[in-house]
Amino acid sequence: MNRRQVFEQQVMPHLDAGYNLARWLLRDAQAADDALQEASMRAFRYLESLKGDEVRPWWLGIVRNTCRTYLARLHSGPTLVEFDDEVFAAELRAPATAEPAQRLQTKRLQREVDAAIRALSSPLREVIVLRELEDLAYADIARIVDVPVGTVMSRLSRARVKLREVLAAHRLDPT
Repeated sequence: MNRRQVFEQQVMPHLDAGYNLARWLLRDAQAADDALQEASMRAFRYLESLKGDEVRPWWLGIVRNTCRTYLARLHSGPTLVEFDDEVFAAELRAPATAEPAQRLQTKRLQREVDAAIRALSSPLREVIVLRELEDLAYADIARIVDVPVGTVMSRLSRARVKLREVLAAHRLDPT
């Protein structure tokens, strides 16, 4: 198999997961598209570094690093905040579409969860996205974000607690 065929067969099935991660990390669809294109070029360039059948963690690691580079160029390093209440509130104020009651409630809940995830700091957001949305194992997440498994578990725990707190507080808020 030539290089292009290997890339198409092994990496391309994971493009959606890469876009999803880039979208959450960069918080911008256009930036995610750009990062995904750059990550694809990097993956193609370094395809020989892929060993075994661990394509997805390898690919998502490239996407993550590309996003980090993008953020570093954009902001001279990512600004880390524990939780951004203003981002969360702004996301909740976004207009909802008129649909039947159950769809509207589901959409509202999804918006609340999305807003809460977007408001997490980047280290917490990336592990929650990789675990809960991309369903990766702790060991794979540790490899992607280049931290020990214990750190992944700790960050996941903090992210889940923060999400629960914010969502529970919002549900109790009468506004």
